Amino acid sequence: MPKIECYLDCVSPYSFHAFTYLQKNAEILKTHDVEIEYIPVFLGGINVSSGNKPPWTLSAKAVYAKYDGQRAQKYFGHSFGVPEWWPILSLLPQRALTYIKKTYPAKTAESFQSCFETMWYGQMDISKPENLVLALEKVFTATEVKEIVAAAATPEVKAELSATTEHVVRERGAFGVPWFWVVNGEGQGEPFFGSDRWHFMWGFLGLPFEDLNLKSRI
Repeated sequence: MPKIECYLDCVSPYSFHAFTYLQKNAEILKTHDVEIEYIPVFLGGINVSSGNKPPWTLSAKAVYAKYDGQRAQKYFGHSFGVPEWWPILSLLPQRALTYIKKTYPAKTAESFQSCFETMWYGQMDISKPENLVLALEKVFTATEVKEIVAAAATPEVKAELSATTEHVVRERGAFGVPWFWVVNGEGQGEPFFGSDRWHFMWGFLGLPFEDLNLKSRI
């Protein structure tokens, strides 16, 4: 069965863009029997393991990101500012999402949505427990939120997030997020990186789609 493994970290605005786009097209993908799996990973760990450097640590990338970020927001229908406290150390929310994926799998997408929106639209640092609680309370009961936050601090969940992060680097070739591992109907798998490679992905999956077409003024 065709499948899209989507590896995300809430610290990444491009992860938010990719998530939004996939959710928007989830029903169409379902008609083509394409499964979507959202998987939390730790971007900081991916950068260390792969040797990649975040855009804000390289001056040329940082300057370009100001333009590209606004273009991406316009394309994906978002409008938010980058908080002065960003980037965050995203271990806590990613560990919480790891536990949610394992324990409440049906609420994984909804939990990602709430975390993304709380941080980017709510302008709240969800690496702080009190803000993460506010994000999760939109999806879970107060008792469940307490359980999730407590579980995020356990050695088991910490180890699971670490293992998933190493897996996407070593086995899927990741050097950033959003990262995708896509399997087509013939069982072939390939990696895709970023929030702007959908036409390549749809082509690999053999899905019908309309590519960008430049129109004449005449």
